[in-house]
Amino acid sequence: MSDVETKPTPPPPADGQTAPVAEGPEPSAAGGARPAMIAIGIAGLVLTCWFLGNLFLAFAYKPGWFFDSKILIGVIALVAGVGGAYVLFFFLNMAIEGLPQKTAERVYPYAYLLPGLGLITLMLLYPTVQTINYSFANADSTEYIGFDNYVDIFGDSEFRISIFNNLLWLLIVPVVTVLLGLMVAVLSDKLSARGEKISKSTIFLPMAISFVGASTIWNLVYDYSSGDQQIGLLNAIWTTLGGSPQAWLDISTGRLNSILLMVILIWLQVGFAMILLSSAIKGVPEDTIEAARIDGATEWQIFMQVVVPQIKGTLITVFITVVILVLKVFDIVYVLKGQGRDKTNVIANLFFNELFANDQAGRASAVVVVLLVLVLPVLWYQVRHFRAEEANR
Repeated sequence: MSDVETKPTPPPPADGQTAPVAEGPEPSAAGGARPAMIAIGIAGLVLTCWFLGNLFLAFAYKPGWFFDSKILIGVIALVAGVGGAYVLFFFLNMAIEGLPQKTAERVYPYAYLLPGLGLITLMLLYPTVQTINYSFANADSTEYIGFDNYVDIFGDSEFRISIFNNLLWLLIVPVVTVLLGLMVAVLSDKLSARGEKISKSTIFLPMAISFVGASTIWNLVYDYSSGDQQIGLLNAIWTTLGGSPQAWLDISTGRLNSILLMVILIWLQVGFAMILLSSAIKGVPEDTIEAARIDGATEWQIFMQVVVPQIKGTLITVFITVVILVLKVFDIVYVLKGQGRDKTNVIANLFFNELFANDQAGRASAVVVVLLVLVLPVLWYQVRHFRAEEANR
């Protein structure tokens, strides 16, 4: 007889009864809180944020610590930024894993959204609130002066010219960009595969050029020389046709100088519109087009009544994107405006002049608030359109 006492085996369950379930560990042991992990995670988060914050402040205020080397600072900033993000999420994950299981499952989505929301708040929402606040203050933001800044800018003829120019840009640039992009997308699809690739690559190429670079290129196109020899392409063509050389960017009659600046932005953005619209056109079901042909529709009718309605969402998206870009346009006007080129100012350029040239922080903030008010309805419509598109999928 063995000294070890064996536990009797329970009798088998009778018909219709359920076998007893073996007892496991207590729920608190499997999914309870682990205070040590929570403490280490929170401490790691705090220390990492402290270290990264002080490191980036040192880049600005103590460059001598890094031998005044911008290359070294850039390399360290890149490593610290990427590595710091990894360490932050590592400790964040550790802190959440220390919570009870059900609580952790509820917290996970919000915790991983928190850094992104924090950056949006710091980089977008906080400056927006501060700008609105400073728009009611004086030139150096030391004293509130009510609505005086708004009264001043709306009474300024340069501000009214800027508003008018922005409206002119809004009426011309998005419409022309979308129409040209759509035309190129349709016509390039009619070419051979090789011809389509070459044509689309050529038209998309300006997208790789910065606004400042494009402005410099087109400044050579519009160049005016007082002598007989003209290096500007436009004047070379004009004089060949029998005209006299013109300082094109100084001609404000009919807002010609502003229109010539718009040409640059259109040149840059047609490739963007073409790529998106070409992709949308290729996604139109072929059977709908064939059905229209069987019904006797012409190619124009097929395009307008079959293709366009099916790419309407992409058309609106491209149009709104260009509208927002136009409202914020600055680089082209700043590079090419120069001295004496009147009636080409836009809101963003006016803000720059008020803040950095005239040292009028209050008026500059008021100008930005006006620009924000103009952009908000466009953003609201874009969000509404996106939600409607998602609901119809």
